[in-house]
Amino acid sequence: MANTKAKENILKKIRQALSNPVPLPFPQSNGTQSVFKSEQEDDAIIFAESFAKLQGKFVYCHDEMELIKQLKLLITSKGWTNIFCRESKLIPFIQSIEMEPYGDLASCDASITGCEYLVARTGTIVMSSAQQSGRTTSVYAPIHICIAYSSQMVYDLKESLQFLKTKYKNNLPSQMTFATGPSRTADIEKTLVTGVHGPKEVYCFLIDS
Repeated sequence: MANTKAKENILKKIRQALSNPVPLPFPQSNGTQSVFKSEQEDDAIIFAESFAKLQGKFVYCHDEMELIKQLKLLITSKGWTNIFCRESKLIPFIQSIEMEPYGDLASCDASITGCEYLVARTGTIVMSSAQQSGRTTSVYAPIHICIAYSSQMVYDLKESLQFLKTKYKNNLPSQMTFATGPSRTADIEKTLVTGVHGPKEVYCFLIDS
């Protein structure tokens, strides 16, 4: 009986509290504003710095012609011959350097994908299963090359999620990936190793749009 009465008293107090809610101590803080405010510096510069700190390799291109030139230079210098790509908008870039997309992801030298957005503050590449590359292209290849446009740049992760919700409305992709630099782990003797659970190198070519 004593336990039942105590329980009733607690529930009574909860009901009273709900009927007379305490006003918010900070009414202007409604959770809709980003914790991190964008700096005056250009977002592309912030992304490049953040991406480089994570061992990512960033290449800025004034236009698509420069992209083709820089892409050819990279592929030639590395001696890659098997470049996997499934995205119809990106395949012409590969063909422009006199190559054809390689068909086997498991044995390719590198994969090329686009992205949904780039997040400047964290140096993150945002991708989704709605892209033609699907779920695996950016993960299974030993080298991941992302081609993006400056119009896809946002400052914070929250903005990228808001844009994704708007872009896909009530039909969000089944998977959204936030890739922040090459795959890396320090689980073994606290020694940092890259390429364990994903690509060991990540390149981002940003085209000014």
